[in-house]
Amino acid sequence: MTAPTTTEPITSYTSPPQPETAGTAGSAGIAGASGLSQGGTPGHPTGDQPRTATRKAQQFDVRKWKQYLTFLALAGPNLALLLVFTYKPLLESFKFSTLQWNIGSPSARFVGLQNYVEFFTSPKTATVMLNTAVFTIATVGGALVLGLALALLLNRKLKGRGIARTVAFAPYVLSGIAVGILWLYIFDPRYGLLGTALGWFGITSPDWYNSSPWALIMVIIVYLWKNLGYVALIYLAGLQAVPQDIYDAASLDGASKSRVLRSITLPLLGPTTFFLTITTLLSSLQSFDLIHAMTQGGPLGSTTTLMYQIYQESFVNGRAGYASAAATVLFLILLVVTVVQLKYVEKKVHY
Repeated sequence: MTAPTTTEPITSYTSPPQPETAGTAGSAGIAGASGLSQGGTPGHPTGDQPRTATRKAQQFDVRKWKQYLTFLALAGPNLALLLVFTYKPLLESFKFSTLQWNIGSPSARFVGLQNYVEFFTSPKTATVMLNTAVFTIATVGGALVLGLALALLLNRKLKGRGIARTVAFAPYVLSGIAVGILWLYIFDPRYGLLGTALGWFGITSPDWYNSSPWALIMVIIVYLWKNLGYVALIYLAGLQAVPQDIYDAASLDGASKSRVLRSITLPLLGPTTFFLTITTLLSSLQSFDLIHAMTQGGPLGSTTTLMYQIYQESFVNGRAGYASAAATVLFLILLVVTVVQLKYVEKKVHY
């Protein structure tokens, strides 16, 4: 018979308590105090997040107002000038086109659309519109073709090309009246430089001043000479923006110069051509100074464009109402041409 064995209960071992450091107690106390003081539970503060979001929203509002004020400071004067000197006269022109009013008269009479009816039924209108169309097509098309040819020439590595570029662009900055008067002496059939040069080859100089077709041709030639440098300069900038690697790759493939021009240069100059088409078209439709200096719309109205007719009706004949109606027609033509170019022509441009 064995004696019963006794077992002692096994107790779990626990480590002795560690002393609490001052830093731990302080941080815990601060965290608990901050949590309790903000209405949250200890260890879960909730007041900092809304305060931070509010501060960021205030900073965003201040930054946005600073941007608005900067925009107004920089663009405000230009917008004010546009409103005063462009849009206000445009609205006034619309109003005057419905009035029968002579310049200098203290009274005006409302006539509605009578000025527009007279403009479209006048026998002079067909000639004026034809002159405007011929002048615009010839100057815009000629400037683009000749300007591109001149830009291709000035883009080559030639001696003195910097001087040549300056000489080509110089006529563009000259006064149109001065250019017109200068070329009048050149086109003089008897004593002009052009008549003398044609005489060397046995060619009789045309009567540029008194012949209907030659007078318009004379104005077109002078207009192209004056504005050719501008078109060439813009095209030159476009040519220099074309990467040289493309030309090198085409050269390695054996492409000819004409193929490079047709397949590489012209497509990459599409945005430049589009820009020049708009600017030269608007400038041509509003041309006045050369016509006034060289022909004054003659002979027999063969060089009278729509822009010059507006001048004649308003400042020569004193018919401000009728001239305002013609100006409104010109504005609508410019608007339609610009919208068509932006909506349809721009789609074919490769950027």
